[in-house]
Amino acid sequence: MRVALAQIDTFVGDIDGNAGRVAAALADAAEAGADVTLVPELAISGYPPEDLLLRPAFAAACRAALDRVAARVRRGLAVIGFPEWDGDCHNAAAVVADGRVQAVYRKRFLPNYGVFDEARYFRAGDRAMVIDALGARIGICICEDIWYPTPVASDLAAARADLICCISASPYHRGKGDRREGMLATRADDCAAALAFCNLVGGQDELVFDGRSAVFDAAGGLMARAPQFDEHLLLADVDPALSARRRLSEPLSRPLATAPEGVVTRIVVPPVPPDGRAPTEAAVAPALRDEPEVWAALRTGLRDYVGKNGFPGVLVGLSGGIDSALTATLAADALGPERVTGVAMPSSYSAAESLTGAQALAESLAIRLLDLPIVPVVDAYDEVLAEPFEGRERDVTEENIQARARGTLLMALSNKLGWLVLATGNKSEISVGYSTLYGDMVGGFAPLRDISKTWVYRLAVWRNASEGREVVPQATIDRAPTAELRPGQLDTDSLPPYDVLDAILEGYVEQGLEPDDLVRRGHPEILVAEVVRMVDRAEYKRRQGPVGIKITPRAFGRDRRMPITTRHV
Repeated sequence: MRVALAQIDTFVGDIDGNAGRVAAALADAAEAGADVTLVPELAISGYPPEDLLLRPAFAAACRAALDRVAARVRRGLAVIGFPEWDGDCHNAAAVVADGRVQAVYRKRFLPNYGVFDEARYFRAGDRAMVIDALGARIGICICEDIWYPTPVASDLAAARADLICCISASPYHRGKGDRREGMLATRADDCAAALAFCNLVGGQDELVFDGRSAVFDAAGGLMARAPQFDEHLLLADVDPALSARRRLSEPLSRPLATAPEGVVTRIVVPPVPPDGRAPTEAAVAPALRDEPEVWAALRTGLRDYVGKNGFPGVLVGLSGGIDSALTATLAADALGPERVTGVAMPSSYSAAESLTGAQALAESLAIRLLDLPIVPVVDAYDEVLAEPFEGRERDVTEENIQARARGTLLMALSNKLGWLVLATGNKSEISVGYSTLYGDMVGGFAPLRDISKTWVYRLAVWRNASEGREVVPQATIDRAPTAELRPGQLDTDSLPPYDVLDAILEGYVEQGLEPDDLVRRGHPEILVAEVVRMVDRAEYKRRQGPVGIKITPRAFGRDRRMPITTRHV
């Protein structure tokens, strides 16, 4: 039995476009001789459709598009994700054969943690589904269903499934792919069934889907793996007889209760003519890890956000610092240098190396660079505010005016040119509020929002090594971080060294540790208390900042949701 996994990049709300993408993938799979073809979870609607699902007409349009796709499936069997409306909304998988939808499975486990809100939108299904077709028993499940050993997986095992087909929209975070693959291998082994896992790929707002679709044999061995972050049609030949033989030699499912009535559905599927097809050699794409994986995720998320929202290009304020340099480098990689414009905006406090660093980076990336000094703009602000500020000492207010002058110029360029402004702040700064609201936080998208300062340096060093040259100027990497809003200013005037800060933030923000836990780990109590205070006070800023790409298991926004107004400390 030839299984095809169509790892495609869908577009939320583009029902007709998604249906076309699914139909094209099914046609490619049919040409490759596939007996069973999978496309990702909610492929017809795109994932996640969020409150579009609260409109019954949206689900009805998805079903109409699904039926149009199904009418063209004349060979083999396809499993297609779509939202089903039947008095309530269900996250569903259509089993399609012989030109129509033959059966519909409804997802049973609805995740409602982290980035997920599926219980807000869907009603859970209440039964397993196994299809008798093509001389095999094929179990159907959707994403979260397969993460638990029971009841979905155990029901499929009890029904003696030879092949489990799992369609998925599993969002990426660093290191998740290895964990997910280990879990899938365990499920295949426990169920004594081959397992085909078809995952979504591409970016949707702050989420990125890494694909990494895979096929496992009945002992949990990896047979095939699709590349990460790229669309791909993965093919593998699965022998259902191997599953049956393993159930005899290692009868793990015998103690399980017999599959409930109605679980098994028989479908007569016109067989795929073999046409003398030779066995396909299943490919196992290498798995990305660490810097290459994170860079690919950032590149995918930025590319799709800009492309799917129709922006012709992006603007990046270049300060001569590491964050803006890495952001511009990422943008050039994701979009091409012709779609990236850097903007240098020196002030009276800017060192000569700030402008030379911006120029060196622009030359390295072959991007356009605008030089817009902000001195006259800041002087105009000072003149207008002279009377109400009379008698008051200069303080952070005047520093923020500089940042906001830069933000105003960037947004003016964006309005005039139609290009998207990329905010350049990293997770370390955003965590503690070391940023200016309506200033350096200005932008429509923040690619580094979930990347710590420590990781910013790691990625810059790796990016240079990967190309064998100074893509990011080494002088920029070596330079001490500074906002340059007053004479001689350094980030360490206001913050602990970033390696120290990031270790505390890792525990408090991402691991959810209490301050006492952090102190027991060896961090100074006074420092922990100050960092925690800054993180908690900065929630109002984070709520008003641009969205960015989720990279860690606990990103601000969808993952970590804290009240702005609270007395709990």
